[in-house]
Amino acid sequence: MAEETKTEPRQKTSSVKSTESAGKIRHIVKRMYKKAQQAKEEHKKIAYCMVMCNYEEILEAMDVVQVYTENYAGLCAVKREAEQYMQKAQAAGYSDVLCGYAQVGIGFDAWRHELGAMPPDAPDGGMPDPDMLLGCSMGCDPRWKWYQALGRYKDTPIYNMEVLMPPSDADFAAIKPYYVRYMAEELRGLIAFLEEQTGKKMDYDLLMSIVKQVEETRLWWRKAYDLRKAIPCPMSTQDHFVIFVPHHMLLTDSMTLDFYKGLYDELKQRVDNKIGVLDEEKYRLLWGVGLPPWHSMYILDYFLTFGAVFAAETAYMIPEPFDIPPDITDPVELIALRAYERNSALQRRGKEAGGVPPLAQAHLERIRDFSIDGMVMHVTRSCRAATMGQIFTRNVIRDSYPQLPVMFMESDIIDLHSYSEAETKNQIDTFMEMVGAYKKSQR
Repeated sequence: MAEETKTEPRQKTSSVKSTESAGKIRHIVKRMYKKAQQAKEEHKKIAYCMVMCNYEEILEAMDVVQVYTENYAGLCAVKREAEQYMQKAQAAGYSDVLCGYAQVGIGFDAWRHELGAMPPDAPDGGMPDPDMLLGCSMGCDPRWKWYQALGRYKDTPIYNMEVLMPPSDADFAAIKPYYVRYMAEELRGLIAFLEEQTGKKMDYDLLMSIVKQVEETRLWWRKAYDLRKAIPCPMSTQDHFVIFVPHHMLLTDSMTLDFYKGLYDELKQRVDNKIGVLDEEKYRLLWGVGLPPWHSMYILDYFLTFGAVFAAETAYMIPEPFDIPPDITDPVELIALRAYERNSALQRRGKEAGGVPPLAQAHLERIRDFSIDGMVMHVTRSCRAATMGQIFTRNVIRDSYPQLPVMFMESDIIDLHSYSEAETKNQIDTFMEMVGAYKKSQR
């Protein structure tokens, strides 16, 4: 039984951070779960949510408390408390190569159903039992099917939304009206669902004000992120993999706007004073496609011993720029347009570049803009969406950067069993020799 197979006392799994802003995130996460638990006690409506579904502002306007289940799985992995929930999911018949996030989430709710109460010692107090389940198709199939699977354990209303991603060879001018109209219909369907579940009507003026605040928040995050192009780099990927949390899980909170303004000020001060992650930055790396190994984030610090800094990444990317058109007064139409513009931006730029696939385009832009000397791709056992196509992406990149060193690091986002620190360090040793040789050849 999962209750009897607790892992050994965990070591510190987090990585070294270079900014004061990153040091604030742990408090923010604790506050986030505490507020959700208090909201449950106050009988407010709670929704299980997925990131990148384009419904954050709508939920805020409807006063629905958002609980992001993928984030909770990552938290469990960081604390090395994920295995007990994964075992519950596997005992229920789910494969150990199913998305690690989904395994943790399904196992958590299976255990809660079995106990009739919160699982014991749940990290940060656990996720409150939801009043609704809001999935979407963005990114991968489990984000659509996961909440449906929870029907085995709870009779909770569910609403799944399509989030369209146009193909790279599309006639973008021709498809744009249809894509925007379709997304708007999906959002209006969600609003009708929420009005039925909450007994409230949408306040569209409030919704528009929230959308504007969110875009200001994203503007400041992008301005802060772009400062990482500086040499030396003022902030590393280690910081990014916690700093993305307010944007992805607390996007509509006014605190989040203040946080990214503060991040910008901190990074600007570091750039102006030439303060880098390292006193002597020798190499700049890109964390390529692949979500991070939450169970062993400290492995990224091993690269620092070679003078290598992760200056950019293509995981949990900052949103594409978006200017609110002054002639659009319907916030639902605005959200739909924004979703299309952002979800087609890489495709459009890749097409203009001669047919470069969107993911490869994202990598090529970062290699160019952030002066990258080598790239690490994380081959994640339970995340097909982030792993499938990595070799193809590497091959496309080699058309432009034929000698750029690329390392494929094998492990998982959640499952610690597929990770070997000794093997990974040996692989990094070899990779960094290649990076050093490549850097010399570029002089």
